[in-house]
Amino acid sequence: MIICLFLPGKLKFYRKNPGRVYLYFIKTSGGVSLAFPLPPSQRLLMLPLCKGAVAGCAPIFVADVDLTSCIGKNVVCEKATTAVDSFKMVAAARYYPQLLSIMGNTLRFLPAFVAMRKLLVEGYVGEIQVCDVRVYGPSLLDQSYGWTCEELMGGGGLHIVGSAIIDLLSYLTGTRAHRVHGLLRTFVQQKNLIRGIRRITSDDFCFFQMLMGVNGSAGVCCTVTLNFNMPGSFVHEVMVVGSTGRLVVRGTQLYGQRNGSKEEELLLGDNGWAGPEVKEMPLPYLQGLSSMVKALRQSFQAHEERRSWEWGPVCSAPTFEDGLYVQTVVEAVKRSNSSGEWVCVEVMSQEPDPNQNLCEALQRNKN
Repeated sequence: MIICLFLPGKLKFYRKNPGRVYLYFIKTSGGVSLAFPLPPSQRLLMLPLCKGAVAGCAPIFVADVDLTSCIGKNVVCEKATTAVDSFKMVAAARYYPQLLSIMGNTLRFLPAFVAMRKLLVEGYVGEIQVCDVRVYGPSLLDQSYGWTCEELMGGGGLHIVGSAIIDLLSYLTGTRAHRVHGLLRTFVQQKNLIRGIRRITSDDFCFFQMLMGVNGSAGVCCTVTLNFNMPGSFVHEVMVVGSTGRLVVRGTQLYGQRNGSKEEELLLGDNGWAGPEVKEMPLPYLQGLSSMVKALRQSFQAHEERRSWEWGPVCSAPTFEDGLYVQTVVEAVKRSNSSGEWVCVEVMSQEPDPNQNLCEALQRNKN
């Protein structure tokens, strides 16, 4: 688990390794050194010197870190494991509405998708009718057994990549899904270093459909195919088809074609990636991450007070409420896979009672 803390002087990182004990030293701008034994996350996040946190860790750890971070801190975090955890994060962020609380979906900041959304608003494709997404690539599993192998810990193509696609489609169309239908499969259940009593439960193939619209109207039909059994180059394609044309982002390039035109035109090319290559992160997500970091820097540079920020540069970032919606759709797709039927998407407005079954049993005995 890696957490980045905003502290005076320098940007500090620390890593938490289970079963090992370290001392982490943080030197502030005043020359004071602070040392903490593991686990230091809550202690560091509660420091007055800490102005914010960026949590990039396994989904199962996100809720615990963010619930602590939301206490008077600016927070940028990854997706949680369940909708209940996402709702807790939303409730915690509402105590400090003036502070930054956003999800780390980097695709919203990719220049190709920023340009696509602008053209959609301007009416390039007319009335949006269909969205089609294809993401093909190699396995998402780690070499050894870990959280990526377990569905309940947030592993699988639907949770890792599908959640970003669900949020992206909502951002592009300006609507939300109200009914979904999905299919999940785990074709690789064991591999070289994951065998014996270990079984992989996370999905490596996912196909789901969404009916999206305003106030329950099925205005946009979306299909998403995720396949992570494909060796070779990574394929990432998002297409939006409307009444007068279509737009498609392949990798980091934007293409468009109007009805009546014989061929598509390049609307936004790839200027080339000048940064380092990261094997574990495909180029669209890496460039989106770079753009998000630049937007965050612009947002905080406008104010001398470290807790103050400017809304403009990060106005397209997904909020914790968006994260709750995305996680609700993910769980609806999983329920559809189990039942084989279309499932309605209902975002929770209050945290469910963990003792609901016990309360119902006591009520029946009382009657």
